[in-house]
Order: sequence, then C-alpha cells, then structure tokens
Amino acid sequence: MIPEKADQAANRKKRGSRGGRPVSHDPQPYKERNTAERCINRIKEWRGLAFRFEKTPESYLAGLYLRGAILWIRSLRPA
Repeated sequence: MIPEKADQAANRKKRGSRGGRPVSHDPQPYKERNTAERCINRIKEWRGLAFRFEKTPESYLAGLYLRGAILWIRSLRPA
C-alpha cells in the first residue's frame, strides 16, 4: 500500500528480471490507513494509554472511551 520510492524503483529496474515484481499502490487504502494511524497516534498522546498504566481491561477501556470523547469534543470546536 505504501508507494515505492523513486530510488528503489530505479534499482529494481536496473536489476532487470532479478529485480522482482513492482509494488502496486492503491491510493484509497493508503489514505484510509493514514487516517487510522493518525487516530491511533492521537489516542497514544495520552500517556496512560500509551504505556498501559491501567492494569485491568475495564480501566483501560474506560481510558479509551474518555480519550475518544475528549478528541470528539475538541473536533466540534470551530477552527
């Protein structure tokens, strides 16, 4: 899903038939993956969730809900 770098493509083409198959790139799944990774990173900005300070699954899930609510409320503010 990640686009191939120009120098990698040139090296693959230089190797000819031993260079392997070119990497296919579909921009739509890449865009969706980027959105999901950004969301996860925004959640992990909260230290308690990033380092798993909450030991029980219930308290960790409560932290996820709380962080999600905070992010959602912040998204409602006009930019």
